[in-house]
Amino acid sequence: MPLKVRKNKAPTPPSDCPLAECMALLGGAWTPHIIWYLSAGPRRFGELRADMPTVSAKVLTARLRDLERKGVLWRKVMPTSPPSVEYGLTELGNEMMPAISAIVEISCRLRDGHASHWRGRDGPRAAADAV
Repeated sequence: MPLKVRKNKAPTPPSDCPLAECMALLGGAWTPHIIWYLSAGPRRFGELRADMPTVSAKVLTARLRDLERKGVLWRKVMPTSPPSVEYGLTELGNEMMPAISAIVEISCRLRDGHASHWRGRDGPRAAADAV
């Protein structure tokens, strides 16, 4: 006997809501890390490299350029010898911090094995756990 398809009760996202675009931005390689480190204040390229030692200079440069183009961070060339570049979050970048902080908090709970705390008796894992 086929299962009855239930009607979705979740509201449809607004047609002008760029939810997928925002999630793609946050899901980009190293993007949350870059925003996280810049949330404490402006950083130079070398400082960001030290903050994230496993990211290559090429990837970090590409991510910074992409985030600047999308209005998440600003870039300022310092009149020093040799020239240095400083990056900081724009208002839009700062607005992303609560979402990133919430994701970090949930990730820590998942890592620490507290995910079962969130599963209600009727949650998605209830059926699997009952088997």
